[in-house]
Amino acid sequence: MPVKSFRPLTPSGRYVTIASFDEITKSKPEKSLVEIRKKNGGRNCYGRVTCRGWGGGHKQKHRIVDFKRKKHGIEANVIAIEYDPLRSARLALLEYKDGEKTYIVAPNGLTVGAKVMSGPTAPPEPGNCIPLKSVPVGLPIHNLELIPGRGGQLVRSAGVSATLMSRDEGYATIRLPSGEIRIINEVCYATVGQVGNSEHENVVWGKAGRSRHRGIHPLSRAVAKNPVDHPMGGGAGKTSGGGHPVTPWGVITKGFKTRNKRKLSNKFILVRRDGRPMKNK
Repeated sequence: MPVKSFRPLTPSGRYVTIASFDEITKSKPEKSLVEIRKKNGGRNCYGRVTCRGWGGGHKQKHRIVDFKRKKHGIEANVIAIEYDPLRSARLALLEYKDGEKTYIVAPNGLTVGAKVMSGPTAPPEPGNCIPLKSVPVGLPIHNLELIPGRGGQLVRSAGVSATLMSRDEGYATIRLPSGEIRIINEVCYATVGQVGNSEHENVVWGKAGRSRHRGIHPLSRAVAKNPVDHPMGGGAGKTSGGGHPVTPWGVITKGFKTRNKRKLSNKFILVRRDGRPMKNK
């Protein structure tokens, strides 16, 4: 997917780049597979702001994506590649022989007319969903399950893929896009191939309006606020207060570890994202 740039006829046009959308074959979503997405402006059920910087934005409809791929042994035909406003990857619209239609995250190289299948008997080809015990070592995978039967939870963003490194004693060793290496039950399912739309990282929004279209509000800098509004606010002239960067509630923002040291899933992590081995107690 190439990225388009523009002549700088306006100040923002000098920086804006957009996706070409050449791979999109269907402009409107399947009506039976969309839901209304009600926006909450970052507020919870009590009307309190729990996520700052959210609000506004264009109306969006939520596509119902099949992350479980439970129709084992039934071949499906790819009838369209579609855009999803709520995710960076593209969606592939599948139609099974019984007439049922579902969405899946479109892997790289999947085109209209291709055949895909799920289940332990499916071949390890792009778009097919198979258990980890059937995936050849070294093959890129995505839409990876953590718990058998729950559906794909990991590796679903545009252009990413995980790698199966080895298998031993009922577990598969997986290298995730972040660099983390963890073991996962080999009966968990994963989809073969790399997620498509790999040029998404090269798209530059280029102007504030494109952030507002996505519902992202601007935030004031901490040092520009008053002391009553932020621990880093106030001071004569420009100053950060000389303290460590913190949130409005005083929580350290750099270097402060937020992961629970006694988290049960720690024993499944072999190497952390930063490359250091996990110390399992």
